[in-house]
Amino acid sequence: MSYIRKTSIEGEQILHLFKQHWLVYVIPIILCFVVVGFFLVIPLWFVEYGVTNKRVVHKEGFIATRTDEMKLDRVETVELEQPILGRILGYGDVKLTGMGVSDVIFRKVAKPFEVKKAIDSALDKL
Repeated sequence: MSYIRKTSIEGEQILHLFKQHWLVYVIPIILCFVVVGFFLVIPLWFVEYGVTNKRVVHKEGFIATRTDEMKLDRVETVELEQPILGRILGYGDVKLTGMGVSDVIFRKVAKPFEVKKAIDSALDKL
């Protein structure tokens, strides 16, 4: 029950009740999505993948950082994993397995076939 109905006095008749326009609700919802989306996307800006002539590097983070590195001469296999949506949109995971127990994974990297090809090319030059 509305406040106006609850608080009407004896003999008082409600002629009309009005609601806010739906746009009033849409703008805050959009702003919430933008703000939440912004905080979800920020970490993605600080992810780097790279191959040098001596190592492969995966770094993520801005203030607190985490890195995975592997020397090229320690790389045993380069695997490519692409889900159906990844095939359609052109992304996938490239997993480098090295001697020992460590792996370096480039997650959801763009153009994964080119990444694998670049790593294989760097390995051939060793």
